[in-house]
Amino acid sequence: MTLQQLRYLVAVADYGSITAAAAGTYVAQPALSREGRRMVRLARTALEVIDSMSGGGHATHVRTAAKLRIVSTPTLAIDLASELIPAFARYNPDVDVEVIRREARETVVAALRTGAAEIGLVDLPVDEELMTHSLRDREVVLVSPPGTGLPNPVPVERLDGLPMVVPARSGGRRRELEELFTATGVRPTFAVETDERVAWVASVLDGKASLIWYRDIAVRTFGSRVTIRSFTPPLSRTLGIVHPRRPLARAARAFINIAVSPLETSTPSYNLVTRPAL
Repeated sequence: MTLQQLRYLVAVADYGSITAAAAGTYVAQPALSREGRRMVRLARTALEVIDSMSGGGHATHVRTAAKLRIVSTPTLAIDLASELIPAFARYNPDVDVEVIRREARETVVAALRTGAAEIGLVDLPVDEELMTHSLRDREVVLVSPPGTGLPNPVPVERLDGLPMVVPARSGGRRRELEELFTATGVRPTFAVETDERVAWVASVLDGKASLIWYRDIAVRTFGSRVTIRSFTPPLSRTLGIVHPRRPLARAARAFINIAVSPLETSTPSYNLVTRPAL
């Protein structure tokens, strides 16, 4: 294979489909089967060796100084700081990672569209115009002050009339919660309406209201000072990395390669029927 053919093959994997790769590289692409994954790995290795010989870096170990900008909400930035960035830094110590925080998923996506960041960490699904890489499912739970008389697990219907901490009305997260409440026929009492995470925590600790949040974040934040209940049926969201459908810099590709599972595909693994979205 020629170097250009190798680059075309890698482009198919990077764009997620033959159609998108053809549009991005302005050529007609032949069909590639799933068994081509092994060839993609070999192609990457060959190109990385050649690039390094000409002064470039390595897709999984960036040798030259580089900067990677990642955009995330404050909640998901915890995952970046505690897990993903340290894992990336072990293999790429010379890459300067900057985390740009945005308050809502919509503003995370906007930062990617404008080029303020190369990749983003968000809850899936997002607009189809973005390439997505699923990382893992996260359980959504009810966080309540001690003494709240609810069973564990708690039926969603028991939220009816419950004092709740909810995001401000202007954000997409608030719309998603209201869709959940409407679908299940419940009407919680919106005791606190704010996008400030500190206010969420304080409201629960002060006994004012309950909060719908992720289990891992809730455990890390509250410890044993509150009661954390699963829902029945279970609720979950898929966490993923997203980026525009255009060629990525080597540092961004390296970050994605390290973050995702080898069996990861570009299609989010969520089920809105049996596991309703938050």
